[in-house]
Amino acid sequence: MTVQKSRSLNSYDEAFKLIDPIKTPWANELRTSAFKKFQELGLPTQRRGNEPWKYTDIRKLARHEFQPALENNSVDLQVVKNHSIIKDPSHLATFIDGKFSPAYSSVKNLPEGVSFSSLASDLDNNDVRLENKISRYSQYETEAFTALNTAFLQDGAVITLTAGTILDSPIHLLFITSSHDSEVAIYPRVFIHLEESSSATIIETHTGIEGNVYLSNAVAELVIDNNASLKYYKLQRHPTNAFHITNTEALVNRDAHFSSVNIDLGGDIIRNNLNTRMAGEGGSTKLNGLYMTTGQQHVDNQVIIEHIKGNTFARELYKGILDEKSRSVFHGSIIVREGAGGVDAYQVDKNLLLSNEAEADTKPAFWVYTDDVKCGHGAACGQIDDDSMFYLRSHGLDELTARKLIIHGFVAEVIDSIDDPDLRDHVSDLVHSKLDQWIIIDPT
Repeated sequence: MTVQKSRSLNSYDEAFKLIDPIKTPWANELRTSAFKKFQELGLPTQRRGNEPWKYTDIRKLARHEFQPALENNSVDLQVVKNHSIIKDPSHLATFIDGKFSPAYSSVKNLPEGVSFSSLASDLDNNDVRLENKISRYSQYETEAFTALNTAFLQDGAVITLTAGTILDSPIHLLFITSSHDSEVAIYPRVFIHLEESSSATIIETHTGIEGNVYLSNAVAELVIDNNASLKYYKLQRHPTNAFHITNTEALVNRDAHFSSVNIDLGGDIIRNNLNTRMAGEGGSTKLNGLYMTTGQQHVDNQVIIEHIKGNTFARELYKGILDEKSRSVFHGSIIVREGAGGVDAYQVDKNLLLSNEAEADTKPAFWVYTDDVKCGHGAACGQIDDDSMFYLRSHGLDELTARKLIIHGFVAEVIDSIDDPDLRDHVSDLVHSKLDQWIIIDPT
């Protein structure tokens, strides 16, 4: 991989020396190993030969000298309330600058069979079970930002459901970056394990306070055992002074189901790597996403579904609305391994451009190494359809109302795929409010 060498890499060297050691020896060894790998990989560039980063230029990010957020900051309680989605107050876990905040959380009375703990607490208590969980599924050896997150491992959420446990109400993980006098980096970490025949809904929100530039570099590892079901919703609402990088690894076992909806409504440069491995026959996954960009925002979704076993099912639907000079990238890859017959996989990416200067790049890819599979893709990119506008105008709607109706209809498919009613209403309100601010009669 081509690496990007700059003074910011030296700043990470200095930052690594500042973090306190962990009481657990294996975790310190993991940190050191990951940091050495980050130094070897460097920050990725667009240069020839680095195809995954071909359309995303992070030189803007690389110019900053981020330091870890070491102080224990707080945020106004109203900020937490504004971002709290779920009605059940006992299912909220809040993290300030990547660190668990008991004062803003209420996860002590979860149902039997559901376990929540902070990663920092587990590491302090030398929980031996973590050694076989943390970084077992994430790819820090090959992915620079995963290596960086692992090197600065401090805290995060660890959620486990025992076999047969059905969690009726969602758990909400709320990650907030506070205001800082300097440029900071935070490293959220999530590990979720659903044992056999269990079921859960997890909502994950990433947001922050306007102010200095910051980096949010998050890693999530999701393990879904046989016949288990995980609904995983991620909502990103960072201010425009934030860079947000996520690496999510999901392992879907026999007859298990994994559904994900990823909503991006903020930030400056956003990069989402979502890797799903279909490791057991009968497994299914549905991955949906909605991204809205304006100004010079940039959102890059890299979605990989690897069918290791046959008779597995996968669907992807991503939609984007782009305004002004913003840009989106969607690279969806479906891999079918040798002997994995009976796979049924399809991916779609559609983009609606509200400006002549907005740009969307879509690149579907397939690597199929066996027979007897159904794989396909669809992609579309364009502005509001003139025929649709004419039809609505001819039925008495003014131009502004007609535009709103068309755009709202475009996003409805993804929003409606959110099963949790509270989250669905919350996202719908956010999206429609943002659209109402954007829509003008004569886009240029």
